[in-house]
Amino acid sequence: MTIFDALFYHVFQYYKNKKGKKANSIAVMYITFLQSSLLLVLGVFFAGFFRSMQVATMSATKAWVLFALVLVFIHFKNWMQYGGRKRKVLNAKMLKNKKLNYNIGVLWLLPIALLALAFVLLKAV
Repeated sequence: MTIFDALFYHVFQYYKNKKGKKANSIAVMYITFLQSSLLLVLGVFFAGFFRSMQVATMSATKAWVLFALVLVFIHFKNWMQYGGRKRKVLNAKMLKNKKLNYNIGVLWLLPIALLALAFVLLKAV
């Protein structure tokens, strides 16, 4: 079980009682947002690194188009991965383990902090 699985499960469990059937959609959106923020930070870092090393890899427009295509892929991957059977397996695994209580505010703050870090890196380069 990966860290993304654990985070998905915690977000899903938090919204399961409050939103009911929409809990899975919210949890998938959260994991997609977190993974895309992480991808953006890595992309901005490597773009700055390659620019300082004077390596011409691709234009900024092509990089943003590639980022958008990867975001669509990540969303559909998460939608298929965390729908139905995978979520039931996660429920069974997490019921055996001791429940970890993460603050939902901190969980939502994590991708926002990654976006802020990406913005700072983008302005620094």
